Amino acid sequence: MPATTELGPPGLAWRQVSPAYVTVRLIGTAISTVVWTAVLAVPLLLGLFGVWGGPTPWWLWLPPAVALVWGAVNLLLVPRRVRAIGYAEAPTELWLRKGLFFRTVTVVPYGRMQYVDIKTGPVLNAFRLASVTLHTASASTDAVLPGLPREEADRLREQLTERGEEHMVGL
Repeated sequence: MPATTELGPPGLAWRQVSPAYVTVRLIGTAISTVVWTAVLAVPLLLGLFGVWGGPTPWWLWLPPAVALVWGAVNLLLVPRRVRAIGYAEAPTELWLRKGLFFRTVTVVPYGRMQYVDIKTGPVLNAFRLASVTLHTASASTDAVLPGLPREEADRLREQLTERGEEHMVGL
């Protein structure tokens, strides 16, 4: 049996999120790396300034170094992680995919959608992006599509609402 790289049915037209979302994620990851490195460097700084007296132990350098290396690896993986996010509109459901190493595909039937949210924040607004969240009766549904251009998010919300109403009539 041939290996497959897709977790969906053949012939599904996958669409990706905006390339500008890479920049948004890079900004968030860089800020997170700086904050974690600063927090983990506090004991080192206290030791270097002689607050505890005596020489500074070598192992106090490890936590901030690990935070920096972890942050650098995350920064390198951000573009590929963003490219792994996608969605496809099928006739009766919306397919969402995400994940680089641990891939996830979520299928949301149009008839099961209760409402669709568009969320945005200061950084997403600066890049004219938004996140679309699909809400169903199941509390465990992880149906979030981040990094869409604002116009595409509005179009998708209208389309999904329309299709949801059509498919709900039969329930």
